[in-house]
Amino acid sequence: MSILLSSLLFFACQSEIDNQPSAEVKPMVEAKKSVDKKSEVKKEAPTGVALSLKGDSSIGFVGAKITGDHSGEFKKFSGTASVADGKLTELKATVDMSSVEADHVKLTSHLLSPDFFDVGSFAEATFTSSKIEDGKISGVLDFHGIKNQISFPADIKVDGDNVKIDAKFNINRQLWKISYPGKKDDLIKDDVLIKINANYGK
Repeated sequence: MSILLSSLLFFACQSEIDNQPSAEVKPMVEAKKSVDKKSEVKKEAPTGVALSLKGDSSIGFVGAKITGDHSGEFKKFSGTASVADGKLTELKATVDMSSVEADHVKLTSHLLSPDFFDVGSFAEATFTSSKIEDGKISGVLDFHGIKNQISFPADIKVDGDNVKIDAKFNINRQLWKISYPGKKDDLIKDDVLIKINANYGK
């Protein structure tokens, strides 16, 4: 009986965020210090085609407590991309934090509050790319009043004037000072899974 109970508890605690790749995150001060002097020389960006984020894109997330997961998404966001010589060269995105919608109404209200996103003080989150490589995107995520340099794995497909980006990665919410612990008997994990499906075109 005890073995069966242990097995049930083990599987109940499994989360979608488990075994997902984690983004590399550096505070902006540290990121600036680590810049190679040679890379400080500004290079002229290649002339590219400007693209906009399409309506069938999505930005979602999964948070986890000891007892299980909660999912959510942002309903309002915008973004632009640039493509040159068949490669993605630049990304910018802005998310309306008040457009968050979670899998429970009470959770949606709580996420809007100072315990989490505090949308009264921080209405938007922005991402601006600094480097795009095959399978990896780097840039600055300005979220909850804090700017951090972030690099995350991404599947990038460029087809003419269309770009598709799929990415799933964990970030540590504490690095953006979102520290609400949850209930004592049901603590919230620090890692949050970000799920991006971004489609760009003319």
